[in-house]
Amino acid sequence: MKQIALLTLLCCGLVTHGHTPLKPRTATWSSLYDQLRLSKVGLSRLAFEYALVGIERMEKRPAVISIADMSQPSTNKRLYVIDLEKQKLLFNTYVAHGRNSGDRVPRHFSNEVSSNRSSLGFYKTMGAYRGKHGLSLKLKGLEPGFNNNAFDRTIVFHGADYVSEDTIRLRGRLGWSQGCPAVPNAICTPIINAIQGGTCLFIYSPDPTYLKGSSFLRG
Repeated sequence: MKQIALLTLLCCGLVTHGHTPLKPRTATWSSLYDQLRLSKVGLSRLAFEYALVGIERMEKRPAVISIADMSQPSTNKRLYVIDLEKQKLLFNTYVAHGRNSGDRVPRHFSNEVSSNRSSLGFYKTMGAYRGKHGLSLKLKGLEPGFNNNAFDRTIVFHGADYVSEDTIRLRGRLGWSQGCPAVPNAICTPIINAIQGGTCLFIYSPDPTYLKGSSFLRG
């Protein structure tokens, strides 16, 4: 009930302007962003606002949302796992992007099989399993044309050795994935335990094609 009341308050000021993304009423949305001091850890205000707009389009509104803010370079801790119900930042860590998306900051995104690029948009977390990367988490892409080929591309949440501060010191950036949002091995299991089973992952970038075309962000 607390969760529903909180998100109803957050979304009460939404308006639409043609094909532009939905925009929140600034004062209402800024309060939670500021309360959690998310600017202090580098999360884009726009990424946060769009994330909360998008979860209203999910069949079941999740209590936990993970935001991969790809407007930042991979040398930043740009993954944020937020418990909206408890109003708490659970995790803030590194996350990799696809090798063909760009060097330090991803600029190119794709939904195509074998593109080795990251896919933007909203995902529903599914079940955990053990695969070649150890404990991993299946992701269901919710946006046709942007990430709905996640299953076919085997885009999953997993840990990787190349997502580390040692790699940053050696290469000046994280290693690249084949499109998966890979995180440091040491923290992968706790994150999966917190987000599996129906929460939301939002992979964000201020990409004009995505922002104009996303059915989750448009009216």
